[in-house]
Amino acid sequence: MNTIERLEHLKKLRAEALLGGGQKRIDKLHSLGRLTARERVELLLDEGSFEEFDMFKTHRCSDFGMQKQKILGDGVVTGHGTIDGRIVYVFAQDFTVLGGSLSETFAEKICKIMDLAMKNGAPVIGLNDSGGARIQEGIESLAGYTDIFLRNVMASGVVPQISAIFGPCAGGAVYSPALTDFVVMVKNNSYMFLTGPKVVKSVTHEDVTVEELGGADMHASRSGVSDYAATSGADAIAYIRKLVSFLPQNNMEPPATLPCSDPADRPSAELNQIIPENPNAAYDMKQVILQTVDHGDFFEIKETFAPNIIVGFARYNGMSVGIVANQPAHYSGVLDIDSSIKGARFVRFCDCFNIPVVTFVDVPGFLPGTAQEYGGVIRNGAKILYAYAEATIPKVTIITRKAYGGAYCVMSSKHLRGDINYAWPTAEIAVMGAKGAVEVLYGKQAKAQDDPGKFLQGKEAEYQDAVANPYVAAQRGYIDDIIEPSATRSRIVRALTLVQQKRDTNPMKKHGNIPL
Repeated sequence: MNTIERLEHLKKLRAEALLGGGQKRIDKLHSLGRLTARERVELLLDEGSFEEFDMFKTHRCSDFGMQKQKILGDGVVTGHGTIDGRIVYVFAQDFTVLGGSLSETFAEKICKIMDLAMKNGAPVIGLNDSGGARIQEGIESLAGYTDIFLRNVMASGVVPQISAIFGPCAGGAVYSPALTDFVVMVKNNSYMFLTGPKVVKSVTHEDVTVEELGGADMHASRSGVSDYAATSGADAIAYIRKLVSFLPQNNMEPPATLPCSDPADRPSAELNQIIPENPNAAYDMKQVILQTVDHGDFFEIKETFAPNIIVGFARYNGMSVGIVANQPAHYSGVLDIDSSIKGARFVRFCDCFNIPVVTFVDVPGFLPGTAQEYGGVIRNGAKILYAYAEATIPKVTIITRKAYGGAYCVMSSKHLRGDINYAWPTAEIAVMGAKGAVEVLYGKQAKAQDDPGKFLQGKEAEYQDAVANPYVAAQRGYIDDIIEPSATRSRIVRALTLVQQKRDTNPMKKHGNIPL
């Protein structure tokens, strides 16, 4: 074979590899409104930036007639490219090749790019669309999955890991996405579960559909496994591209600061009237966030899961930050099991990757009740406390209204190494609300009064003036300043600038034992 023939042979093999499982299977995917693995990669990465690895790799299995089903690439497209000019490593499972099932060589390809990502300090993005382990390979496929899981764990906190689910993801396959930092699913197309509806029916006698058991909406709103339920594959890709823009490449560098045309000292007069006169009335904390961040651009994470707490990314004067905020428009912003877990995981991610956290506080306490106590609200509520206490990143806190009891303590208080803690004049910082407090303090005395209700109302006003305000905390230095709400943006920008070079350390240890 001469040189020209060799080149022609190479071109032929490349063309074959690019077709994956063949044009018929590609056409079938398109008829279902789904993209191929390669189309997803092209959409994710900057045009012309993708460089593929292991295009010619094939499986080694010869059992069950598999020697006749060798397809170049073996069902997964792997390589690297750029997003907005920044390097990322990517793998995309190809459903047209044996249902995207994972083989030993399939796993080797994924492990290779994960190893490279850790060595070179760049994010890993997995585009999942697989029928699971390749049954014909048995233990080799299980070993392959576990090799990937190990790398997910080793990469955790070293480089950002993002998973997108575009089709089935069941059984052991779900653990790799679960170990990554963010999971995106596609409505009506993707699903995740350990055991399918048929097994559930046979074991627990429950009748449940695929969508009910593991669909995108369920995982985004009930289980919290998914961070976003995209409306389409293209929407999922766009979400990932924007998410990456807020993140550093790895744990050894800060996120990029972008040029900002939104004035750092821009006032927001609307915030001076946003807190209702009635202390029990709701307002939307998202409006506070949108009024203060650059250009009103807030990128929310887990929007429909535990909506009583808000988490997401934004920028202040071009600086990338994580935002955590109680949401009084949902359950009065109370903390419960789900919101504590949601907040804790987000804070820990930000701490892994040097992203400052800005916390907006309006929290009446932890949710009472048997469901919460039986579900372990003590242990789970401690997670958000642990996350804030452990975090060494810059932490800026603004108390807008209520900050009661243990919930005050856990929401990035000065006592958990909060760097700069502000309060609005409307802040109420106390062990509990005035009504509950006076009933404890003066309940017996009230019974002896001619008008117990009037007596307690008077004591409630006294308590409010004496205790449930920001000035007592400010006198003790637990609040650094009481600020005008309209100046919140400028004060946050100044605070972040002040503490961006801070250095906090934790005691030497292998790792802590967070109350999992």
